[in-house]
Amino acid sequence: ISNITRIHNFFILGFPGLSPSYYGPASAVLFLVYLAILVGNSFILAFVIYEKSLQKPMYLVFCHLALTDLSFGTVTLPKIISKYWFGNSIISFYECFTQMFFVHYLGSVMSFLLLVMALDRFIAICAPLRYPVLITNNIIFALCGSAWFLPLPLMLFVIFQALSLPYCQSNIITQCYCDHISITNQACGNDLKIAVIITLCIAMFCLLVPLAFILISYVSVIIVILKMSNSAGRRIRAWSTCTPQLIITCLYYLPRLFVYLANFVGYTFSASVRIVVVMLYSLLPAVVNPLIYCFKTKDIKDSLKMKLFTK
Repeated sequence: ISNITRIHNFFILGFPGLSPSYYGPASAVLFLVYLAILVGNSFILAFVIYEKSLQKPMYLVFCHLALTDLSFGTVTLPKIISKYWFGNSIISFYECFTQMFFVHYLGSVMSFLLLVMALDRFIAICAPLRYPVLITNNIIFALCGSAWFLPLPLMLFVIFQALSLPYCQSNIITQCYCDHISITNQACGNDLKIAVIITLCIAMFCLLVPLAFILISYVSVIIVILKMSNSAGRRIRAWSTCTPQLIITCLYYLPRLFVYLANFVGYTFSASVRIVVVMLYSLLPAVVNPLIYCFKTKDIKDSLKMKLFTK
């Protein structure tokens, strides 16, 4: 390829077609979203660490999820806020690849953490007598540590493979942050198709393997709950312990599956709609999850009431 030019910077396009008169409101909304992510998830981390009674396996998983949400918001939002607030659309070549790594790495970590959360609820409902032995704080630390470690070599491979590609298209990123599709759309060469296929296989592994286990575990949990006698509210208590996890899992997977299925059947979104959908399913869970932890989890809710309403 004779006309390859070295790209030193990329330009973050953001929302295509957005009028400059709306840059201020757009930056304000994105800033409020980031503030909600920062405050909500930092509060969950601090509250569980401070409240010794909450240092149980399920709440330790919540802490890892909160840390993932907080990290994802910090990686993606400041740059796009800077674009609309200060007009700074430029991101360096290697900074863009670094952002791409953390975007996909943190998304994969979240998927495996949801698997750990599903395993916790599966054992708690289906084998309650063995739960104190099978699920301890140390075991949860090991499982969550594995969730952080397992995607690391896979995402490093994806990044180095993308770095090895020649780039001969434009340097405009049609997205609010750097991701693999947006960057490799600017690449060329014979290895591009292979890189895209390998990356898709890795993405499907990180998404579908945890999802398969999550579906099997929650179906088993629901069957066990439906078979329970309702004496002393056992069924209600079982449902209440699973509800937060089910909501969190649905917020993460359902929008992604909708987008993938829409692409599979040939339904295409405009660039603006696609970017809005991606931003919603990427950031909405990070905003909503702390509220779910606080208002849908009995122990956290009771601890908050005690702190707020007792002298």
